[in-house]
Amino acid sequence: MNVDIDAGLVQALLRGDPDACDRLVERYGERVYRLASHLSGTADDAEAAAQSALATAVRTIGALQTDSSFGSWLDGLAARAAYDRMLARERRSAIAMEDVLPPIDGSGHFEPMSDWSARVEAPQLQGELRHAMTGAVEALPPDYRAALVLHDVEGMGDADIAEVLGIGVGAVRTRVHHSRLFLRKRLAERHAPAPTPAL
Repeated sequence: MNVDIDAGLVQALLRGDPDACDRLVERYGERVYRLASHLSGTADDAEAAAQSALATAVRTIGALQTDSSFGSWLDGLAARAAYDRMLARERRSAIAMEDVLPPIDGSGHFEPMSDWSARVEAPQLQGELRHAMTGAVEALPPDYRAALVLHDVEGMGDADIAEVLGIGVGAVRTRVHHSRLFLRKRLAERHAPAPTPAL
C-alpha cells in the first residue's frame, strides 16, 4: 500500500477537495465492498454497508489519528457498518452458541469429533466442502460469525475486532474459538467417514 497516496488522499478529504470523494471510491471502493460482503448476507446489504462506510469516512476524516493507517481505519468503518446491518437483519433468528457446540464431557472439555480431515484433499469433495463451509459460516450466530470472518478471513487483530464489535479482546478470542469448534462439528457431521460394517 502506498502511504504517500493515502496521505495525499487524507489531506484532500480534510480540505474538502471536490474530487476527493471520487478518489476515495476509486482507491478503496472495491476493498470496502469485499470486506462488507464477507459479513453481509446479501449483495444489497454489502453495497449499503460499503456506501455507509465511505460516507462516514468523508464525514469523520478529522477523527483519524495521525499515527493510524487510513486503510485500517476504513476497514474498521466498513466492518462496523456491515456488522450493524447483519445484526439488524438476523437478530430475530439468532441461536444460542451453546445449542450448536459439541457436547462437553465430564471433565469440562468438548467431546472429540469424528476425524474427517483426511478426506479434505479429495478432489471430488472440494466443491462440496466449500459449500458445506459456507453454509456452516452462515449458520453461525451473527456475533460469532462477525468475529470469525474478521479474524480468519480479513486477518484483523483481536484488538481491532474488539473495537469494531464493541466487546473485549477476551470475548473476541472466545467467539473465534467457539466458531471454529462449530465449523469443525458441522463438517465432521457432514464428512465423517462411513462406519465400517460389522463382520
